[in-house]
Amino acid sequence: MSFRHRYFSSILLALAFLTPVITTGCGSPRYRVYDPYHNDYHRWDNHETVYYHQWVVDNHREDRDFRRLNRDEQKEYWSWRHSHHDDHDHDYDHDRH
Repeated sequence: MSFRHRYFSSILLALAFLTPVITTGCGSPRYRVYDPYHNDYHRWDNHETVYYHQWVVDNHREDRDFRRLNRDEQKEYWSWRHSHHDDHDHDYDHDRH
């Protein structure tokens, strides 16, 4: 094999491995949020974001990042959220971090 062919092949192989990392890293943030008022976890992903935006509209709130809400506002959200419960949005494995 010539030097150019090996170099080109190495670049293609590196791109093949990096493409999934680059494309999945650009999605919406996904993280777990602990709800201390109901002692459970929620996966904060697109699904939870829909609920959050519904809460913002229903309660005439300013649309800002959930993590920037004060404790009382977060408590209000979790109370509202649990009254609009969906079994698929909880992360019941409390031991994982």
